Amino acid sequence: MAIAACGIACEVCALYDQKKCPGCIPGTDEEAPAKLKALTEMGFPCPVLKCAINSRVAYCLSCDKFPCDIHYQGIPYSKVLLDIFKKMLNR
Repeated sequence: MAIAACGIACEVCALYDQKKCPGCIPGTDEEAPAKLKALTEMGFPCPVLKCAINSRVAYCLSCDKFPCDIHYQGIPYSKVLLDIFKKMLNR
């Protein structure tokens, strides 16, 4: 089971299930830049994976900035869930 940089298992993600996303990998994976390039060429320039690569984190949930503005754009979590994370993390 692949876990995306956003922290969601691709196999249970609605975007993956609806064929809106071909699946992902952690931001620290050596193949992440190539995956981001492929996603961009397919018309899905994933801002979450790009940020994870630039921030040098495997998963957003392990980033000190999570949840950030990228997530509040609706990718892939709802505002309600992000606010819950924010409260739990005291941010």
